[in-house]
Amino acid sequence: MSERVFNFSAGPAVLPEPVLEQAQREMLSLPGVGMSVMEISHRSKTFDAIINSAEAGLRELLNVPANYHILFLQGGASLQFSMVPMNFLPPDASADYILTGSWGKKALKEAAIIGAVNVAATMADGGFTRIPARDEIKLNPHAAFVHLTTNETIEGVEWKSEPEVGDLPLVADASSDILSHPIPVDKYALIYAGAQKNMGPSGVTLVIIREDMLARIPDGAPTMLDYRTHVKGKSLYNTPNTWGIYILDLVCKWVKEKGGLEAMHRENEAKAGLIYDAIDSSSFYRGHADGDSRSIMNVTFRLPSEELEKKFCAEATEKGLDGLKGHRSVGGIRASIYNAFPLSGCKALVAFMKDFERANG
Repeated sequence: MSERVFNFSAGPAVLPEPVLEQAQREMLSLPGVGMSVMEISHRSKTFDAIINSAEAGLRELLNVPANYHILFLQGGASLQFSMVPMNFLPPDASADYILTGSWGKKALKEAAIIGAVNVAATMADGGFTRIPARDEIKLNPHAAFVHLTTNETIEGVEWKSEPEVGDLPLVADASSDILSHPIPVDKYALIYAGAQKNMGPSGVTLVIIREDMLARIPDGAPTMLDYRTHVKGKSLYNTPNTWGIYILDLVCKWVKEKGGLEAMHRENEAKAGLIYDAIDSSSFYRGHADGDSRSIMNVTFRLPSEELEKKFCAEATEKGLDGLKGHRSVGGIRASIYNAFPLSGCKALVAFMKDFERANG
């Protein structure tokens, strides 16, 4: 296949074509280097410039305060599920978790292996269709930290603003919506995110950590699981994913050229709005998330039957609309439309939805 399809996959996800084209040009040899970025030493001046540029790009786009460290780690958000409590959950304390979907549940499960956890709020009874109201969140005033997932890719539920947690450290898994809109980083003690949605390829995990949190880390943690190791080593304690960080750097430059996160947010809202309008104007399609909690990254919806959903996905794939099958745990349809996903793909999906409804409604 020579032509690119519209890739609705939840991740690894679509990357900006200009970034892929530049990476293709520089695959065999970085300009003036004579080697691929995958061949150079991670301790070379060439890679030092790349990783510093990637950090500077993120600091500028996210407006990261000076008292926050930026780390490029490995293991995905899934390793952070364990690493966060290993560093910040003392034996005599507990951590609060706000559950809005499947990834929050996974984070809670791993934290419970490390220490005591408290479910401050859960939307499970309603099928994870919304963000909890303020009075539904019951925080422990002495919690070691409060954890949330900013955007649940499986259920298509997204926080529109941060919950009020007072002086408690707020920790967020922002894997699927980071770089899609401005974030008030200073409201968080730690943000972590896998790169494979909006930032680059899989294999890089971004961690943004406030300086004062480092003093809370107990001695005796395994070296690679201690955030202080990576702060001290400037993400170079072990060999990082050099290719992934190189791509992330190019993506940051692409987002900046697009107008930054405010511009990305406007574009993402417009893309999602097209699909949600198609859902809302139809009795054939039914959205999963409540209107005020809908994700602009992952649009989830159902059809009248599972058989029709299978047919929908099969016919969509034939027309070059790939990756629309919902997560195996919930079924249905999921259109993941991250930063690099084009508006034309959303229009093509809406046109297909209308044709499919006419033929099967």
